[in-house]
Amino acid sequence: MVGLNNIKDTDFVNVTIQSLMRVTPLRNFFLIPENYQHCKSQLVQRFGELTRKIWHARNFKGQVSPHEFLQAVMKSSKKRFRIGAQSDPVEFMSWLLNTLHADLKVSKKHSIIYQCFQGELEVIKEIHRSSLTEKENADDQSKSMVLDGAGEHNNLVTQTSKMPFLMLGLDLPPPPLFKDIMEKNIIPQVPLFNILKKFDGETVTEVVRPRIARMRYHVTRLPQYLILHMRRFTKNNFFVEKNPTLVNFPVKNLELKDYIPLPSSKENKKMKSKYDLIANIVHDGKPGEGFYRVFVQRKSEELWYEMQDLHVSETLPQMVALSEAYMQIYEQQE
Repeated sequence: MVGLNNIKDTDFVNVTIQSLMRVTPLRNFFLIPENYQHCKSQLVQRFGELTRKIWHARNFKGQVSPHEFLQAVMKSSKKRFRIGAQSDPVEFMSWLLNTLHADLKVSKKHSIIYQCFQGELEVIKEIHRSSLTEKENADDQSKSMVLDGAGEHNNLVTQTSKMPFLMLGLDLPPPPLFKDIMEKNIIPQVPLFNILKKFDGETVTEVVRPRIARMRYHVTRLPQYLILHMRRFTKNNFFVEKNPTLVNFPVKNLELKDYIPLPSSKENKKMKSKYDLIANIVHDGKPGEGFYRVFVQRKSEELWYEMQDLHVSETLPQMVALSEAYMQIYEQQE
């Protein structure tokens, strides 16, 4: 367990890296430079270098500086993520995974990133016919023949599509508006299973953009490593709000099939649906400020550590579950 220097507001990068370092196949791939020597991308090379530094067996310092990696990130993201500006680890994680995949891919769909994190969703979208433009209506008439399961019902257009994902976003229930008698804010709690219901194929999620529609999501393929992101921050016209709701989640044996009906695969062998938490990113403080820290599991000893930049300390699994989780990585049980 090695701390990472915080080079001026780069804790969002540090927590992302520390989480990804717990993903064994990804780490093993990057530990061997021959795996990606053909790749010209600076980002890939620097990420590999950083992985080797963190996992170096004879590292004599208890810290590593991600400076070269950060410079590659700045260049590659055209300064969207840069030293000295706090960013969101969820945005960074999604940018990093997609960019590494694009830089690494050998064939169209194959890369170590997709091997680890890619799952698949079935998305059922119901749109009111009146909110479609005329052109789309005409397009839709020709398309509804083609789209599997596109149907019309009382002026509703239903479209079904399959969509790959690298990360699932979970919506938190809105916090209560009122304080309790003691003038203390009530910190609401919600079980992880309640917010996972969004993906059971039956719960309807209302979306407003790009147009009002009712969406239903159903997970059709689970990845080996499942990344969940709790949508804590909402932007309104004036400022960013943070939802303080605590999510109650199991650190071990998260059994997804109890909450999300999963299709059984063709060979009649069940989808592996049991997961263990390996990384949990937490945001402390106000939206737009504050800082990030991460809890990661050291597999060899089944111990949990809390890491915040250079600060690394052992902690109890119970403490992991009491934090304001923001992004988590779960690993499928063998």
